Amino acid sequence: MKRGILTKKRPEKNLMVRIPTTAGRNNQGRITAWQRGGGTRKKYRLVEFGQKYLGKNGTVTAIEYDPNRNAWILLVEYEGGEMAYVLAPHDVKVGDVIRCDEKADAKKGNRMKLKNIPTGELVHNVEINPNAGGKMIRGAGTWAKIEAHEGKYTLVTLPSSEIRKVLSECYASIGMVSRPEFMYERVKNAGSARLKGKRPNVRGKAMNPVDHPHGGGEGRAPIGMKAPKTPWGKPARGVKTRRRKFTDKFIIQRRKKKKKK
Repeated sequence: MKRGILTKKRPEKNLMVRIPTTAGRNNQGRITAWQRGGGTRKKYRLVEFGQKYLGKNGTVTAIEYDPNRNAWILLVEYEGGEMAYVLAPHDVKVGDVIRCDEKADAKKGNRMKLKNIPTGELVHNVEINPNAGGKMIRGAGTWAKIEAHEGKYTLVTLPSSEIRKVLSECYASIGMVSRPEFMYERVKNAGSARLKGKRPNVRGKAMNPVDHPHGGGEGRAPIGMKAPKTPWGKPARGVKTRRRKFTDKFIIQRRKKKKKK
């Protein structure tokens, strides 16, 4: 789904809200997220990730660009004239009819409970807790695969190759997320990055010792330590940052490590 497939229309005003820009600062004005600020002004699209229109058919009226995410979104008109934005699955076209229900046809764009989705199907926008709205698999070109149904759980393979148990009462949408070509797109120049709200990033080794653990030295000095560190001296790059969570018991198989070339 390349940009040529997008519908040439203005976004729905009723489905947009203004979001203030913080430039990476907290309520005290201190920078807490570095290299953030500027960028073009944009409004947030109210995308429906849950089951607000359960049991209703919806007709896709437009495929639109969303500046707040890397996937396309669909403008859907439901029975009764209600309009809503949803994540666009790959290969869904204007005029297609989609449905959200406990059990529906395994057609791209339809949303239903995991227990009613056949094994081998690709899904996205998967819930973690029932009726809490989709939290996983929402990035462009991503998908999860239904592996098996075991009792009250469904085994799902995530994009990271991790296999996890998810409650079968949770909902998921059929198909992979639109715009899979996004992974091949590159920011062409510094100006494009600034328009996205990304400010320049200074290397640690270019700083002074007082500013960064990598700083100091004469000439083009290396980082001067066995492993990279953050500006606060903690290990960086490749170090596990995931704390032990109670959901770890639902992991059947950890993600596979990529082999170094």
